[in-house]
Amino acid sequence: MPDPISWGLVWPYYLAALALGYLLGSIPFGLLITRMAGQGDIRAIGSGNIGTTNVLRTGRKSLAALTLLGDMLKGTVAVLLAARFGGPDTAVISGVGAFLGHLFPVWLRFKGGKGVATYIGILIGLYWPAALAFAAIWIAVALAFRYSSLSALVASLVTPLLLWAVFNRVQIAEVSALLTVLLWIMHRENIARLLSGREGKIGQKG
Repeated sequence: MPDPISWGLVWPYYLAALALGYLLGSIPFGLLITRMAGQGDIRAIGSGNIGTTNVLRTGRKSLAALTLLGDMLKGTVAVLLAARFGGPDTAVISGVGAFLGHLFPVWLRFKGGKGVATYIGILIGLYWPAALAFAAIWIAVALAFRYSSLSALVASLVTPLLLWAVFNRVQIAEVSALLTVLLWIMHRENIARLLSGREGKIGQKG
């Protein structure tokens, strides 16, 4: 159990790291990029989501790539900034904050994305080999089945296991498991559509 005096000294840093991560994570790159490109409100097409997969439904691959990059980098920057000024524990907390910010951005009435790109960005900041593993699994499943949601679900499920059993990064594995639970909750409608055969495939418009 943490020493009360030590906890009293560090909790403001943890709170600041959480707030920093949340503010960075809540930047809605998909919405901003598509609006600046003259595509209107991305929430009015496809799934209504602000993430990369829905941006791809505009037919503008460059916009989807920029959205992916932006949503990844906000997670990475949140982790690295917190690590620079507060150490590994604050980095982890800031990463969780970034993920929550992406899922529930205050600017969009707490209706954000589903977290896949930001999850990868957080992993890059915390332990980049795990990010590579996540991406490799995502690509393999996507090539095999062409479902973005299924790729994310499988990759997020396997990554915490790899962090724990292969990479021996217990703390990051625990955080990754938490992010996975949140990601699966955000994908609950996708899971229902996958089970019923109604889920849209990668590159499919509408």
